[in-house]
Amino acid sequence: MSKALLEHVNITVSNAEKTAQTLCDMFDWHIRWQGAAMNGIGRTVHVGTEDGYVALYSPNAGSEAPSGNNYEQHGALNHIGVVVGDIAEAEERVKQAGYEPRSHADYEPGKRFYFDGDDGIEVEVVSYE
Repeated sequence: MSKALLEHVNITVSNAEKTAQTLCDMFDWHIRWQGAAMNGIGRTVHVGTEDGYVALYSPNAGSEAPSGNNYEQHGALNHIGVVVGDIAEAEERVKQAGYEPRSHADYEPGKRFYFDGDDGIEVEVVSYE
């Protein structure tokens, strides 16, 4: 079997367009596709690079975010990891977007920090340079 690569993850958010724009601004990503979700039950925006992306799904009105700690729920998303070349520049962009970087660490194999993005989705930003 050839090397397997992760192509995408699909996450439910309250506003797919807003979250997509935030990720584009912070990480120089682009919108790969956007449109009605399957069966017309919401909206989806695919945002990322040519190699991989995050599918952001917003259901039609009336849905609520689950309560509780994702790290304690089986099958929950814990965080998204994004590799960047310049961690200081990435941190500045995160701050400019209105988010608060936290949990900074510098250990093998790289430097990292975290922030809570839209809808409480935790993002880990890491640099291996």
